[in-house]
This record gives sequence, C-alpha cells and structure tokens, in this order.
Amino acid sequence: MIKISPVRLIGADNEQIGVVETSEAQRMAQEAGLDLVEIVPDTRPPVCKIMDYGKFKYEESQKARKSRAASKATEMKEIRLGRSVKIDPHDIQIRIDQSRRFLMAGHKVMFTQRFKGREIAHRELGIENLARVRDALADIAKVEQAPRWMGKQASIIMAPDKPKVEAVKRKLEKERAEKIAAGQKIEEERSIEELEAELEAQNQTIDPGDDETGDESDKD
Repeated sequence: MIKISPVRLIGADNEQIGVVETSEAQRMAQEAGLDLVEIVPDTRPPVCKIMDYGKFKYEESQKARKSRAASKATEMKEIRLGRSVKIDPHDIQIRIDQSRRFLMAGHKVMFTQRFKGREIAHRELGIENLARVRDALADIAKVEQAPRWMGKQASIIMAPDKPKVEAVKRKLEKERAEKIAAGQKIEEERSIEELEAELEAQNQTIDPGDDETGDESDKD
C-alpha cells in the first residue's frame, strides 16, 4: 500500500536506517518476519518503520482505551435509591456495590433518595438510607456534598479518597495473586461500560412521575 519511494526507514529496534527505496525497505521487513508500516505519511520522504503491525494496532487500541477512561475519570454517576424510602436493603446493597466500582475507577457518585407521596414527612428515613451508603463506602470514599434537598428528593455526593482507593487496590491485587498461586478460579469483573449500561437501564425504570403523587396507601 506504500506507493511513494524512497522512504525514511526506522528499524524494528527504533534505529535510524536512513533513506532507502521502498522495495528495499519491504525486503528488509520480510527478512525480519515483520511488516513495513508508514507512520508519518505527510513528510517527504514519508517515514516508515519495520514492526509487528498486529501488535502495534493492539497497543494503539489499549492506549486509546486508557485515554478515554482517563478523560471520563471525573464524570459524575447518579445512582437512585429506588422510587421511595421503602427500598429493600438488598437493593441498596446492589447500588453500593455498583458505586464501589465507579469510585474505584475514579468517578464521583451522586446518590439520590426519592420520597413518594407523604413520605416527605419522614425525611429521617431517607437520610438513614443515604447514611448507610456513606458508611458502607467510607473505606474508599469521602463525602463531597452532604445530603442536600431538592423538592421531594435528597442527594449526597461521594468522591474517591485516592490514598484509600490505592490501599484497597493493593490489597485486592495481593488477594488475587494469592488465589492464582493457589490455583483458584478468578472471577472477571464486568467492565465500567457494562456497569454504565446497567445503571442507565436501572434508572430508566424509575418514573419521575412517581415523585409527585402518592399511591392509595399514602392517602387519608
């Protein structure tokens, strides 16, 4: 696919070979069992390098993935604690587990507790749910914003505590290494992208209209 000749050639070990005819560069790449890749096409002569193209593309995709992850590291994730303060403790734990992964990945998390109908008269119940979340995540996170009220809902924002996060990561890595050494099966974690999709679907099941009116059990 390289049609221009000559080219400025870089060897497989990053050595500067110099300007050579394209056919000669291709021959050298073939003898090394590698590929000739044009890495700077806009110069004259263009710059080419002898390399493993498959490995190069893989490394580039990994760099791009890490770059995307780093650019999203400060994104705010909203996790809603159900339609009302009567959310089941098991469901709260599911949301705590979700948020733990986000916090470990560097994201901030806003937990929102909604109040359905006359539940707003018992604000302490919602605050207790938020406090449970706060305490469960104290080993890796800190409160960035204390519970704040907006209409019939309260929210709290948790941010990663970097020293604590790093300590937990070291502990988990040690435990993982010990399991591998013992021949135990290691369960792969779901990706952040999969968790984001799960969270989006979870939040979509909560109808905003549920905040505005109560059901029959809320009425006199």
